[in-house]
Amino acid sequence: MYKHHSALGVALSLKPAAPVTLIRPQAAARAARFFSQKFPGKSLYAVKANPTPELLKTLWGAGISHYDVASIAEVRLVAKTLPRAKLCFMHPVKAEEAIREAYFQHGVRTFSLDSLEELGKIVRATSGATDLELCVRLRVSSEHSKLSLASKFGIELSEAKELLQATRQVADALGICFHVGSQAMTPHAYTQAIERVRAAIVDASVTVDIVDVGGGFPSSYPGMEPPPLEAYFHAINRAFESLPISYSAELWCEPGRALSAEYSSLLVRVEKRRGNELFINDGAYGALFDAAHLGWRFPVQLLRPEANETDMEAFSFYGPTCDDMDHMAGPFMLPKDIKAGDYVEIGMLGAYGCAMRTEFNGFGATSICEVADEPMASLYREEAPLPRKSNVIKLSR
Repeated sequence: MYKHHSALGVALSLKPAAPVTLIRPQAAARAARFFSQKFPGKSLYAVKANPTPELLKTLWGAGISHYDVASIAEVRLVAKTLPRAKLCFMHPVKAEEAIREAYFQHGVRTFSLDSLEELGKIVRATSGATDLELCVRLRVSSEHSKLSLASKFGIELSEAKELLQATRQVADALGICFHVGSQAMTPHAYTQAIERVRAAIVDASVTVDIVDVGGGFPSSYPGMEPPPLEAYFHAINRAFESLPISYSAELWCEPGRALSAEYSSLLVRVEKRRGNELFINDGAYGALFDAAHLGWRFPVQLLRPEANETDMEAFSFYGPTCDDMDHMAGPFMLPKDIKAGDYVEIGMLGAYGCAMRTEFNGFGATSICEVADEPMASLYREEAPLPRKSNVIKLSR
């Protein structure tokens, strides 16, 4: 793998014609250590955010030993990459064959569910195993998050009693889990959800061994600067400690974006400029799915060796395919003199960027380069500076 000291160095030395994924293992390791040391419980990495084996190994080396897997393919991947990792199959609706393989071939003992049908499926597929950790997923609000996860999964509080009691009868350890939605912008999202956990426990009168607050921990993007993560941890711990089962229960979380966003960025080349529209060589069917379909604004910077005091302007992007939907509205703030042939770094793409990539129209292949400079924004630096304001980097000599 090619290594360089900076994104600018890669652009100058390689002059790549295709996009380059820039990885920063040091940033992912820092995020993992932060969660390992500061979250008041166990952190499970949500593999769906970025399933690359190199990242999995980096997180393992920095203290993440539990992994939230959502498919049998993810089970196989993590079991092969990290044989000693604890795998938790947290998708609430699974094929019976996937449950059977996960349990008997890969040693998975932790499963989530949100219905009596799924409970029966787990019992059958594991041949009535008595060593199961079963987490009932409770539906909670996503009102404080940028991307809702409140519609597809989770049992309503009014219906949870029967399922919790039935699950308690077959589980060695009973858990309650939830997901407040992706990019939760306030700690109140978690305290509000934990109050629903309290109500479910009281109504069902069951002993709960695990409370899993799920994912949703945010990263920093333009226009989405969240409170410090310590504020989330403090709020979660305070709410958890107030539950009637906190003295005997474990506290879990499932960060995905928060552990992987700073891991990688994307180096793209401007192929054409049309007014304030830039045609670049990656897009909606590549690493920029969220920018196209969710209106996500990622940090950007123009990479040139010379200093430039040019004023900034708002641009939108078109990707390389023939599809009109291959459009990222932005706005992306870049120097007004940007032109074809210039290179742009698009930051904070470690979460869901490579995971959503396709090869539509023959595009999609990228090379990977490891760089040693800082990510374009971070929630983990000591005395963390604000995200870079300058979009032009001067080359050190």
